[in-house]
Amino acid sequence: MNAYAPILVLGALGAAFAIGSVILASIVGPKRYNRARLEAYECGIEPTPQPTGGGRFPIKYYLTAMLFIVFDIEIVFLYPWAVTFDALGLFGLVEMLLFALTVFVAYAYVWRRGGLEWD
Repeated sequence: MNAYAPILVLGALGAAFAIGSVILASIVGPKRYNRARLEAYECGIEPTPQPTGGGRFPIKYYLTAMLFIVFDIEIVFLYPWAVTFDALGLFGLVEMLLFALTVFVAYAYVWRRGGLEWD
């Protein structure tokens, strides 16, 4: 149990700081809210009224997020490969070239379909 005591103390301090910050902000923070302050901030653009169902987002947002995840995962796989490159030898080089080729094919497909153009 002595080995876990510092971890528990650090967790308790973190939780106390988070709870204390929320309570202190509600006590000290401003209480006067007006209509402009309660509206969502949209970079200076006048907010448009949303339909009652919440409206629909264009599919571009989701496609962009999925593309980010695919290429981010590629970087996650490249880092350990680069660290152990000498130990893997030719086999590791060929495997990474095949992996990079499949990702490049996906990239070329998305590029040709116009998935990287933001309108």
